[in-house]
Amino acid sequence: MTEPYQTTTRLDHPRVSAALFFPRREPRNAPPAGAVDLDVTAADGRSRLGCRCHVSDSSAPTILFFHGNGETVSDYDGTGSSFTAVGLNFVIASYRGYGWSSGEPSVTAMIQDSGAVFDSVQLWCLAQSFTGPLLVMGRSLGSVSAIDLAYHRSADIKALIIESGFADALPLLESLGCPCRELSITEDECFNNRAKITAIELPTLILHGARDQIIPVAEAEVLQAESGARNKQFQVVPGADHNSLMAVAGSLYFAAIRQFVDGVTGTNTWRQRRRRFKQEGQSHN
Repeated sequence: MTEPYQTTTRLDHPRVSAALFFPRREPRNAPPAGAVDLDVTAADGRSRLGCRCHVSDSSAPTILFFHGNGETVSDYDGTGSSFTAVGLNFVIASYRGYGWSSGEPSVTAMIQDSGAVFDSVQLWCLAQSFTGPLLVMGRSLGSVSAIDLAYHRSADIKALIIESGFADALPLLESLGCPCRELSITEDECFNNRAKITAIELPTLILHGARDQIIPVAEAEVLQAESGARNKQFQVVPGADHNSLMAVAGSLYFAAIRQFVDGVTGTNTWRQRRRRFKQEGQSHN
């Protein structure tokens, strides 16, 4: 793998940040039942990132999730319980300037902080005696952090999940109003999701809405085609747009993720279910 991500000053230009990030500051709310907050020191050593961990079981797989550019950690309070209900721990990462996290968002900060969050979540899982594998997942802009971690930290990650992600950055940046040509920004200077996923051999699940007009499904098709994983799955949700995939898919969304996780981690297989059934039957005798 290459050295950790380094960006050019052009990607940290204020006009790029204004187009790409939509931070919403809000006070820390009380975590819902079964969830705990995890405060992470950002890569700059000063900013604090307010993350939240929804816990199902210490033996369950843990998904580290990076949300979209207009969301916050607390937006996923209800979603967290849906993940734990299907037997998955769900940790939502934050970005500088979002929710109760301090600092200001930028491309460099987002990428470098993802490593700091990953390290902190690993340590937290160890401190909690979690024994399940760790997966990374990113939605929309969050796919950048998830793909970058899967590229650089593959030895520590069991699988990659991408929801509403993109292969090429320039079309997205330009659609958001970023003057890429004026700032002389090229695709090679951007996130390189397409190039990175080619080198990622981790099992990969890609989810996308068929009616996504912000990031067209063609972007997901490129990610699927370029993925270096032997075990890769691609699911398009009919009728779903960029921000309604989970709502349109409903319970099938969580079932699909759980099924994928089971397949790559070897958990909840029919043999294990049969063994538990026998054990429960013996306990009632």
